[in-house]
Amino acid sequence: MGPVVELIAGSYEQIAFGYKLNTDEPEWTATAGFTHHAHTASISAVATSERFAVTGSKDETIQLYDMKKRIEHGALLHHDGTITCLEFYGTSHLLSGGEDGLICVWGTKKWECLKSINAHIGHVTSLSVHPSGKLALSVGTDKTLRTWNLINGRSAFIKNIKQNASIVRWSPEGDKYVVVINEKVDIYDLETASLTGTITNPKRISSIKFLTNSILAIAGDDELVRLCDVATEEWLCEFEAHETRVKAIDSFSMEDYCVVVTASNDGFIKLWKLHLNEELKPPTLLGKVNTTARLTCLAVWKPLSIKETIEEPAAMATTSQDIAKELSKQKRVRIANEEVIMEDESKPKKMKKNGGKKKQKSQ
Repeated sequence: MGPVVELIAGSYEQIAFGYKLNTDEPEWTATAGFTHHAHTASISAVATSERFAVTGSKDETIQLYDMKKRIEHGALLHHDGTITCLEFYGTSHLLSGGEDGLICVWGTKKWECLKSINAHIGHVTSLSVHPSGKLALSVGTDKTLRTWNLINGRSAFIKNIKQNASIVRWSPEGDKYVVVINEKVDIYDLETASLTGTITNPKRISSIKFLTNSILAIAGDDELVRLCDVATEEWLCEFEAHETRVKAIDSFSMEDYCVVVTASNDGFIKLWKLHLNEELKPPTLLGKVNTTARLTCLAVWKPLSIKETIEEPAAMATTSQDIAKELSKQKRVRIANEEVIMEDESKPKKMKKNGGKKKQKSQ
């Protein structure tokens, strides 16, 4: 019996699809696990944790689905605009960004909005949580890259990048991060906070995924997926993934190889077998599934494949002097008067009139 793996895809048709993978045969197959039609507009973002799949939409809501119980788990209503990005930190926290310029930090134990941060003037287009859980990066339509201290919910630094970036991602080890602007990937080093290189894709980039700390998979406005080494800025290989443009890309690890998952406007989700411990060669097709929908986003649910942090829900609230010292060395502009809306978790919380129920819209 192979590991439990499920693919979660969002669509223009307002539906989230779940497909269970059968990995026991040489040619993998996928069977329909669930369809979740809780949104009233197209789905724009999806993320998974050990237990939940969450989707964000143009209908301004975040819908929760319990992957263990296979039932809807309610909705999160705080944003005033399209949900543009979602990312879990372990099993304890979810971060969301929206066209309202807010970044919200949600506690998954009670699904409360722990912090609501006025992050950007304009839309938040992408966010990424550092592997330590202490920092987050965000980019927006105000042409800035911002570093957030998640311990206090305040902006640590701002960098003017002169153009609107669409994606920001930490590397798995957290020693570098990349920023996508149109067809370019800018690579930054954490220690020096400086731009160390740029990779230019032939087409505008729609999705990226770190397969290792140095190998980055890039999908753009064509049918190809390209793999590059962010350390050497060299292209390693490319392969034709779909007949039309690749909309989203994700990956997960098996015992001795990596599986790259791609989704396209053509409705197909495909799985590719890639060996990372040798000279990189184009991957082989493991299997595919036709959703017949126009796909917008993609995530992999592979329980027990991430570190279990549910026993330490306060992990993000600890201090980190080493990171603070490192960040204080950076030669970037410090923001002194960043407006932050958040609850001080060190003080007793006031009881809300509505009991803090997640179904109520926050003002």
